[in-house]
Amino acid sequence: MELFRKKKKEEGKENKMALERDIIMALRQVYDPEIPVNIYDLGLIYELKVDDDHNVYIQMTLTAPNCPMADYVVDTVKAAVEDVPGVVSAKIDLVFEPVWDKSRMSEEALIELGLD
Repeated sequence: MELFRKKKKEEGKENKMALERDIIMALRQVYDPEIPVNIYDLGLIYELKVDDDHNVYIQMTLTAPNCPMADYVVDTVKAAVEDVPGVVSAKIDLVFEPVWDKSRMSEEALIELGLD
């Protein structure tokens, strides 16, 4: 019985990790309206959590706190994440602390924007 529980727990971890990978792929399809780079590689995603019931929590920011497209970006992120097969729901928490800066960008994003 203990072996069965251990195997189930490992399967659950693998499923969660696969779901997180799929969510990241979905986030890479969402672009900042003013910068031709996806929000994940821009470093706008501060935290990504998937609970055991496949509810997703994302803490994110924007490149500028006064972005007129904030609602659009948050709604697009929520829709993209909730479209991932296996995701039950998504909660997006928009924060501005810590302040975003280019040090959060991936190497690919820096190269794409010529900032490397």
